[in-house]
Amino acid sequence: MRKFKLQVQVGIDGYMAGPNGEMDWMTVPWSDDLNAHVDALTRSVDCIVLGRRLAEGFIPAWAAGPEGEDQASIDFMNNTPKVVVSDSLAESPWENATVAGGDLAETVRKLKAQPGGDIITYGGSTLVSNLIAGKLLDELHLFVNPTALGSGLPVFPDTGAHHGFRLVDARPFDCGIVALHYEPRRS
Repeated sequence: MRKFKLQVQVGIDGYMAGPNGEMDWMTVPWSDDLNAHVDALTRSVDCIVLGRRLAEGFIPAWAAGPEGEDQASIDFMNNTPKVVVSDSLAESPWENATVAGGDLAETVRKLKAQPGGDIITYGGSTLVSNLIAGKLLDELHLFVNPTALGSGLPVFPDTGAHHGFRLVDARPFDCGIVALHYEPRRS
């Protein structure tokens, strides 16, 4: 069965975006060793899952070929099929993307049951919180930036329940970012 992975950048205080979704705090240029790590992480991926709000900026930004990004990353982001989780969109306005609404757990089960490689999500915050609360992720890859936001959108939802994780790997990179790879503890 396909694995469902989360890759998200966070500040050292656990926020993935500022209070209004700001991402201007991500100013650390990635080093070659971090780029190689991400290449290895995404090598098995053939599907990207995004929340609607993130998709609205993410898909057009990658389609424009962002400055400073290598062509292999641009090609991966543009050529990999995407599923946009949304109850407000009836159909996708983007190429190479479909819309999935309704029950999130059922959507994830259907995606994981399909043949193919692994699935990755980059967020946004509502989708990530719902995936964590629903215990729908197989791997969490937190890229901890050397920045404290002070407040904002947390990676982990306040559900009143504990979520147990097992550390698989912790790796610092030359640019100062630390990648933490966790797997959920299943009971």
